[in-house]
Parts: sequence; structure tokens; C-alpha cells
Amino acid sequence: MCREAFLSSLQSYTPSNEKEIQFKDSIIEFVRINPSCFERSSEDGHITGSAFILDSNRHFVLLTHHRKLNKWLQPGGHADGECDIYQAALREAREESGLKSIKPISKQIFDIDIHPIPAHGNEREHLHYDIRYLFEADREEEIIVSDESNTVEWKPICDIDTLSFNESIIRMVQKIIGMK
Repeated sequence: MCREAFLSSLQSYTPSNEKEIQFKDSIIEFVRINPSCFERSSEDGHITGSAFILDSNRHFVLLTHHRKLNKWLQPGGHADGECDIYQAALREAREESGLKSIKPISKQIFDIDIHPIPAHGNEREHLHYDIRYLFEADREEEIIVSDESNTVEWKPICDIDTLSFNESIIRMVQKIIGMK
């Protein structure tokens, strides 16, 4: 039943461009054929949940500099068997930032992405089928940096395209700008 609810929310998601249309089709197919899609043990790839967190004025976004990947990313991570990916994204955001003020702007899917994760330790290269949700938090609250990150910082939305972030972060920022 939970898998069907997830597929339903994914099917009702409206992609913003051709790339996201391809992602949506691929994620739906992946979930349909892979019974362990929410488990990290699914070696070819798995569903992950991420949180794109804005301040209340929508001028800043919270990003983490991921220790293993050495990249600026939105907080997020493995579902670990949880098929309510919204809850997984919220859990990961709280764990990675220490913020307690995180609350949803919407519980609908905000963005989707498929990206490769390089081999590391005993893990081979695999794909993250990432489902992103939109949240806000208090920018004045103290951030606690988890072991997964080098740092966690609020970055001005207006500077994101100049700071060499990856394509999916820029796409999400463009969606925010389009909402204003």
C-alpha cells in the first residue's frame, strides 16, 4: 500500500523540464520493478529523500558541504526502508543540520533527480533516485554539523548560480525564483 501511495504522488508530480520528465519515467519504472527500492541494500540504486530548505523570506537556502562527495548539496539521504519519502527527507534534514524549526512549505514533491554516487569503501557505484521536498526554517537557529558534512551554511539564493553548484541545485533555485 505504501509503495502505491508513493507511486501515486510521483505520478501526480509535474516535471519542470524535459530532463525531469525523463527522471520521472525512470523513477516510476525503477520503483515498479524493484521491490527493495527503499532499501540501501539495493545495490544498483535506491530511493533517497532530500530537503530544499529556505529561510522565511525565501532569500537563503540551507546547503551542506558533503564530506564524502566534496560537493555543496541540499540535506538528504537514504530512506532506509521508509516509503514515506517526505518523512525520510525531513528526518535527514534534521539529522544533518540540527535544526528543529524545519517545517514544510508543501508536502508535495518539489523536484526529482537521478544522480550517480561513486564507489566508496565497500559500496560500489550506484544511483540515487532523489525525491526533493520544499521546507523552511529559522535562519537564526543554531546549526549543528553532522559527521556527514564538512559544514552546513545558509547561502544567498541570488548567488547560487555564481558559486558553481550542480545543475539540480540551480534548477531548484530557478523554481523558487519562478514562485516569487
